[in-house]
Amino acid sequence: MVSRVILTANLGISGRLSRLQLHPNRIKREEREVNTLERAVTYKNNGQINIILNGQKQVLVDADSEAEYLEALQKNEAKHSILREIEREMNSLVGMDEMKRNIKEIYAWIFVNQKRQEQGLKVGKQALHMMFKGNPGTGKTTVARLVGKLFFEMNVLSKGHLIEAERGDLVGEYIGHTAQKTRDLIKKSLGGILFIDEAYSLARGGEKDFGKEAIDTLVKHMEDKQHEFILILAGYSKEMDHFLSLNPGLQSRFPININFPDYTVDQLMDIAKRMMAEREYVFTQEAEWKLRDYLMHIKSTTSPAKFSNGRFVRNTIEKAIRTQAMRLLLVDHYDKKDLLTIKSHDLQMKEDMPS
Repeated sequence: MVSRVILTANLGISGRLSRLQLHPNRIKREEREVNTLERAVTYKNNGQINIILNGQKQVLVDADSEAEYLEALQKNEAKHSILREIEREMNSLVGMDEMKRNIKEIYAWIFVNQKRQEQGLKVGKQALHMMFKGNPGTGKTTVARLVGKLFFEMNVLSKGHLIEAERGDLVGEYIGHTAQKTRDLIKKSLGGILFIDEAYSLARGGEKDFGKEAIDTLVKHMEDKQHEFILILAGYSKEMDHFLSLNPGLQSRFPININFPDYTVDQLMDIAKRMMAEREYVFTQEAEWKLRDYLMHIKSTTSPAKFSNGRFVRNTIEKAIRTQAMRLLLVDHYDKKDLLTIKSHDLQMKEDMPS
């Protein structure tokens, strides 16, 4: 009688343990599939995982590697259900292809570490604090929430919740106040993610500013509680680089760096159509053309740092919906087609032009 080998993997949704029963003649195939995922994990010499979205670094660079990766996942659908769920959510995001591939890289590293632990091998813990660089409206907060969900499902974080903060939430008004406010925020974020937007503003007042006290308190707790929460600093690329230059010891404490590029006009139009579909509205052809022309004009005349990307599209659509509502009220027409349709003159572009 052939005996069975039972492997236990800590992979269940919401922290449940799923048990995988494998016949001995399937163990080698299991190892090959783990190796497929392991090859997706890349490291820099200094231990950093450097994630770049603008095309310089590839994780799965050729069709064969991508096909091999997908085949491994399909053979073990239940085992990789966490990744499948995260992928479905990532697919709802426009663009960010490199970020999506690198989220899989982080998943692969965690998964392979769990396999090493099962085999009694050393499992090196890494700090997973991150830095997000990009202009407003490029998806930084959305991705932070996805990361929290992934790390919760993989039992890296006990809660996976997101605490959003900015300078005013950390910096106090007198000596000692800042450290206390910062400690209180960290306490709230334990088991989850502390996301600090415009983090460079903590250094804007120089050595005597209370912002430095906030930075020092954050650094201390990043070390003392490095596996109890994840800190994500976010902001404009140029300002974040300057911030790091003023705090040379800070860069090495954030092993994962993600750049968020601005959306193209085609991507912004895709975002607009998805937002419209979610709200059960449709553009007329003329309205779609008008919006595209407007976005091309805005992109060519506005500083990238002042253009809010997806947020700008959302504001434009919400303004058009309000204008459509007023139009329908005045003509007293409420059939289904009228209620669904955003027309060209519902897009009041000049009022939304940035200065």
